Amino acid sequence: MQNTDFQSGLMLDSEHSRELFAYYGLAVYYGQALEQQLVNLILLTKMSQGKVVTEEELEELYERKMSSSLGQLIHEARHHFTFSEEETDRLNELWQQRNRIVHHYFKERIHETFSPEGRSRMIKELDDFKERAQELEITLQQYTGAWIAELGLNAESAAAWAALERMHAASLEEQEQEQEKKLGLGEP
Repeated sequence: MQNTDFQSGLMLDSEHSRELFAYYGLAVYYGQALEQQLVNLILLTKMSQGKVVTEEELEELYERKMSSSLGQLIHEARHHFTFSEEETDRLNELWQQRNRIVHHYFKERIHETFSPEGRSRMIKELDDFKERAQELEITLQQYTGAWIAELGLNAESAAAWAALERMHAASLEEQEQEQEKKLGLGEP
């Protein structure tokens, strides 16, 4: 009987660990979604200035900007787009927290992964980051949509933007599939 309890405890720890890693993946995912919306704003800026009009130009700029860091994207977007003071503070805060999550999270918190209480604290922190990043990403999406309507893109620019949206959807689908594979949720 004692052995069964021990095995059951290990299973709970294992499930709880998978939950922690799932929340970590969601936090990273929403950090990338935030990056995507900043790229969209930068691309719209270039389009509104007449610097990018063809699908090829847009794809080339998209690829370049997607390889930029979140900090570079925030800096460039702020140069061309006016955010409220609260949005700027949220962007900077999320940028710093995203960097800690991506580059240092488990190195700094490894000892917490060994206890249910520690993992629960980590899950709460990651969920909070995910919620705040998702909230800001939605706000940026709304700005993007309003700006597209305001610009009244010409046919060629509208076609280029549609191609960009297809590329973005494919990229998100690929990231989601990679996350499912890592969590063992994908098909064998």
